[in-house]
This record gives sequence, C-alpha cells and structure tokens, in this order.
Amino acid sequence: MTSLEEAETEETVTCLHMTFYHPCQEDKMMFRCLNFRKREQVRADEVAKFGRDSNVCRYNLMDTRVSRIQFSLQLYRKLNSTEYCFEIKNMSKKTKLTVGQTELGYLNKIDLPWKCTICFGDYQVLAEIQEGESNDYFETHLHLADAPILQERCLPSLQPIPENGISSSSSPSQDKNPIELDENESC
Repeated sequence: MTSLEEAETEETVTCLHMTFYHPCQEDKMMFRCLNFRKREQVRADEVAKFGRDSNVCRYNLMDTRVSRIQFSLQLYRKLNSTEYCFEIKNMSKKTKLTVGQTELGYLNKIDLPWKCTICFGDYQVLAEIQEGESNDYFETHLHLADAPILQERCLPSLQPIPENGISSSSSPSQDKNPIELDENESC
C-alpha cells in the first residue's frame, strides 16, 4: 500500500462566509474588532454570538446602537440526515432582525438560508454557507463590503418617451432607442 492509500480522507469543513456593511463603517469603525483576514474555527457545539458585549459575544460590533447580544448562530445537523444547517436567533429586545424576507422578533429563530441577507438597523450582512462534513467544528470567514449589499431597486425613468423612440433630451448620451425592462429585472 502506498502512503496515499493509507492516508485518512480529508474532512471538509462547513464555512459560513459573512460580508458586513454599514454606511458609516469608515467613520465609526464599528467592525474594528472583527477578524477579516482569515477563517476562524468555531466548535460545533458553540453558539456564535454577535453584539457589542465582548464578555459574551465572540463577534463584537463596536456600536452603542447594537444590542449587547444582537443575534446568535448555531450549527446543527438535520434529523436522519448528514446535512448541516445553521439556525439564526434574534437576541435583541429592541431591534427586529430581518433574514431574507423574514422579520424576527426577540427570541424568534429560523433556519439560515444557504444565501441570504441579514439586516438590523443600518447593518447589512450577506451570509453564504459553504457545505462541509466535519462534526467537530465549523469555520467563519468574515469579509467587509465597500458598497451596500442591498441596493435600492432602480426603476426606469418616468419621463415619457415618444412613440418614434427619439427623446427630446439635449444630452447626446440619451439619443438612443428606449430600452424596455421586464418588471422583474433590475437596472
């Protein structure tokens, strides 16, 4: 037998990628205590808490408007399955937590979708789960966004366009045929 045949199969690790954004992040530096440089291991039985209380929360947000414990994430395995999931729980009595399109009140929890946005106050977090197999731990990999994660949906101009397609605008850049957008498309 070769050493390759004798080697144990390498176990993949579930990784939660989280990209953070706040409109005042450069001025107020509320993310200064988060480690954006590398992946961080979290024991599988540990609840990962996010908030401003550094004695309780593993991930600290340095902002007085954030609750001592804002929300928590916990890894679990579905019953009779090998699939690992995260549940997210709102731990704030004052601020609602929005996960995708679902609004959570205090102590409400749901399964974290594979890819979703988490919003509270002016904070936006893009969460993406990368599947793995490890029973012992999962990893978090934090990122900082330069621009808002959720963009306002831009709507087509309400300026009327003549049927001949020629706009009366004096701007040369607008001297092209009108573009129709499906109502489900974004600009």
